[in-house]
Amino acid sequence: MEAYGLTDIGMVRSMNQDFVFASPKKIGPLENLFLVADGMGGHKAGDYASRFMIRRLVRCVKLSDGKTPVAVLGKAIRQVNRELYQEAAKNEEFSGMGTTLVAAATEGATLYVSNIGDSRLYLIRAGKAYQVTRDHSYVEEMVAAGRMERGSREYLSQKNIITRAAGMTERVEADFFEVDLEEGDHILLCSDGLTNMVDDGTIARIASGGECVRARAEKLVNQANENGGRDNITVILADYEKEVG
Repeated sequence: MEAYGLTDIGMVRSMNQDFVFASPKKIGPLENLFLVADGMGGHKAGDYASRFMIRRLVRCVKLSDGKTPVAVLGKAIRQVNRELYQEAAKNEEFSGMGTTLVAAATEGATLYVSNIGDSRLYLIRAGKAYQVTRDHSYVEEMVAAGRMERGSREYLSQKNIITRAAGMTERVEADFFEVDLEEGDHILLCSDGLTNMVDDGTIARIASGGECVRARAEKLVNQANENGGRDNITVILADYEKEVG
């Protein structure tokens, strides 16, 4: 699997509170590991929260004795969430900090995904983008309840209100998803700095283009910046190829 991850401050923000980790090679018991976190809190707290979450997760995975990706990721997320919450309780400067998280790993032809908050994972297949994760956000809960229309003015004005984040409470529930992969699929993890600036159709077109994976990932970030870059932008793009033999 070829993969590339990058993060960019964008055109407006003075600090990058996103953090990214992308390893197409084995990490602990996992065949690979991809992580994106988008921090929130005060000037330093959001940056600290996303960095803390990703670095501690990688460490936990490396030391894990779990037998399946869901078991490995689930235990690591619960542990690091608790540690992040305790860190905020000890330090007034970090009070109220939290972070989104989207995590992914493959095992054979199966993609395992977990998310907290509104950072997303998309499956790009045959030139179309399919959102695998579900946003933990006020507007998506209203849409699910039939009380708001996705894409409406009300939806767009309140899209940044999330209802679940890591580190905000001692326990957090992460959602898990499994996807059967096909030859030629592309996997995209991203923060909302991309999805708030670039529509799904454009994301699919760029992600499935003919250039190398790094060039396509950079094009996604550049497109978000060209469209205004109102937030930090983080992407991981991975190309799935079926193993032979």
